[in-house]
Amino acid sequence: MFQTRSSTTKAHAAASLASVIYLATVRNVRKSHGNALIGLLLNIVQTLVMLLAFYIMFTILGMRARAVRGDYLLYIMSGIFLFMTHTKAMGAVVGSEGPASPMMKHAPMNTAVAITSSALASLYIQLLSVTVILFVYHVAIKPVVIFSPFGAMAMFLLAWFSGVAIGMVFLAVKPWFPNFTGIVSTIYSRANMIASGKMFLANTLPTSKIALFSWNPLFHAIDQARGYTFINYNPHYSNYEYAIKLSIVLLMIGLMGEFFTRKHASLSWQARK
Repeated sequence: MFQTRSSTTKAHAAASLASVIYLATVRNVRKSHGNALIGLLLNIVQTLVMLLAFYIMFTILGMRARAVRGDYLLYIMSGIFLFMTHTKAMGAVVGSEGPASPMMKHAPMNTAVAITSSALASLYIQLLSVTVILFVYHVAIKPVVIFSPFGAMAMFLLAWFSGVAIGMVFLAVKPWFPNFTGIVSTIYSRANMIASGKMFLANTLPTSKIALFSWNPLFHAIDQARGYTFINYNPHYSNYEYAIKLSIVLLMIGLMGEFFTRKHASLSWQARK
């Protein structure tokens, strides 16, 4: 008698879901700081600090000679931007709200929305940060010339997608082994400081050393991004197709694991975080 009838068409359901994801994404963007602009500035500062640290380290260690011919600072950016995007995406997904979260008590909210909004929020912040840094560099220091902007952007999105996929696997395991998952995800993030290949060119590696890095989808994304960024660099030891296929497989494994975990959700998990 007092029930409200609502449309159940696919278009209406899709629009309703998109609205919920948008609101949840805005909420995640504002998580780091109440003021979204300050939150963006903090992320930009974090990226700039890493850029400065690597610039000084490369200069002191004499690694500039191993860089690709072209804009040296852009070479460093091509690695740092994708590394930050990958790591932030993975961390956002791992830290998203699970089935035992109080937010799940609200009818429109579910774990799919929480995961999607967390991933999109990290992409939004990183994309804005990269845009602002490149714009300021282009205007204030020297023009930014990218050989294939669309290809470089595609590799940026691939780094984000692979981070989401790996984060999904960690998220599925997290409720069962929270401490173990936290340690392993931290180790993976720290290992990527070297394993991502952002500190060197893949073409300069000996053939015997390629196997140490070729398992990592981020390694392929960064190396391919440099191929699209610089006209003088042609990647020989990386393949973006491998990174895409591996990310899809990991995403499917993570989704299946998350579905199984959600079916066995317990309120006690919330207290174990």
